Amino acid sequence: MASRLEVESLMDAPGFLVASLSLWRQARRSPGVLGVGLKAEMRKGTFWTYSAWVDKAAIYAYAGAEPHRSTVARKRKVMREATFVFFTAPAAELPMSWAEIRRRIAQERESTESRDTPAQ
Repeated sequence: MASRLEVESLMDAPGFLVASLSLWRQARRSPGVLGVGLKAEMRKGTFWTYSAWVDKAAIYAYAGAEPHRSTVARKRKVMREATFVFFTAPAAELPMSWAEIRRRIAQERESTESRDTPAQ
C-alpha cells in the first residue's frame, strides 16, 4: 500500500508531519506489518507513505485502530489531495524504492484523472 498526501497550506505541514510520525510508529508495532516508510517533502507540503502487510485484514485492523482512525478524521480537514494505491508484491521485491512507489502512485493518479475527465 502506498499513498501521496498533500496538505492545503504549507502552514499545515509541520503538524501533519508530527501526526504522520505518530502513525508511522503505530504501524511499525502493528500485527502483520512487514515494513513501513514515510517521506516528507515539507517545502511542497507532500507526504509519501509505503507499507507492506501480510494481508488485507492486517492493514484494515491498523487503519481502524487508534490513533490512526481519529488522526485521519482530524487531518482530513487540512488535506488538499490524497492518492492511495493498493497492490500485492512478492516478498523478494521488498522493500520497494521510492522511485517505484512514485511510479505506482503517478500511474494511479493518471488513471483516476482519465476516468474523471469527460469524453469530448
